[in-house]
Amino acid sequence: MKTYSDYSSLVLREIKQVFDCIQEEEIAEFLKKIYEAERIFLLGVGREGLSTKAFAMRLMHLGKQAYWIWDDTTPGIQKGDLLLCTSGSGEIGHEVYICQRAKEQGAILVLITAAERGIIQSMSDLVVRVPAEAYHAEGNMIPTRQLMGNLFEQSLFIFFDIVSMMFKDEYDITDHEMEKRHRNIE
Repeated sequence: MKTYSDYSSLVLREIKQVFDCIQEEEIAEFLKKIYEAERIFLLGVGREGLSTKAFAMRLMHLGKQAYWIWDDTTPGIQKGDLLLCTSGSGEIGHEVYICQRAKEQGAILVLITAAERGIIQSMSDLVVRVPAEAYHAEGNMIPTRQLMGNLFEQSLFIFFDIVSMMFKDEYDITDHEMEKRHRNIE
């Protein structure tokens, strides 16, 4: 019988393999697009969406106007706005639809995905690959022994935390500035 230590070693080894494959050039371009965007809209579904929604919160703490696409108070997307979509496969039907509508409005589309090809990839202005095996994704990815899309979903959450740290340091945002933006009515 495998122990907790066996499983944790497996998970950490797989995550390290994923992060060793992420391209620095894609990250630099992604940071630039975040910096240049006045408004950022974020889209994801399922557990990928939970990781993405956490990033929306962190972007707000970093001083960006960030909107979770599924919130009722999210404004209309406009020309020049940034839509950040996470999709392991790049093929999820309602994400494809939303990305198409955003592009029609003149939004800039960034896709974070595991797959090498897909419908959303073909319309994106920037694709950042987090090459972890993901549910229904196609292409060369780090294989996993974890459940379903776990590796991609875990990697997304950590990826967004690392990007947040990089953004904070790159643009000299202080802890104090971030803390002032944190919800203060809890």
